[in-house]
Amino acid sequence: MKLLVVTSLVECAESVAEMLTHAGVKVFSRTETTGFKEGHRPNMLDNWYGSSNGKFNAMFFFAFTSEESANKMLQAIRDCNIEKKNRFPVRGFILPVESSTYMDGEALPY
Repeated sequence: MKLLVVTSLVECAESVAEMLTHAGVKVFSRTETTGFKEGHRPNMLDNWYGSSNGKFNAMFFFAFTSEESANKMLQAIRDCNIEKKNRFPVRGFILPVESSTYMDGEALPY
């Protein structure tokens, strides 16, 4: 079992959710957060009032899933970032789960 963590801007949340489904991740959670980027100089044309200050509305997605699905998701993220060439790309991370409260033989959530 792996813990898959994905970060993106709020504007990309639906796209990320679709990628998770296509990668075989059947159950996931998401939460809103505020991201900060030190030294970021906002493009005044992107923000009419020029008050961004390097703060961004972002999302975290979390899923316990198989290694295969987690790897499929990372590849989908790479492909998406290459295709869209976004200034704030989607990021994905796979973390190992060393132990859990699931008993031997119990169905895992993925």
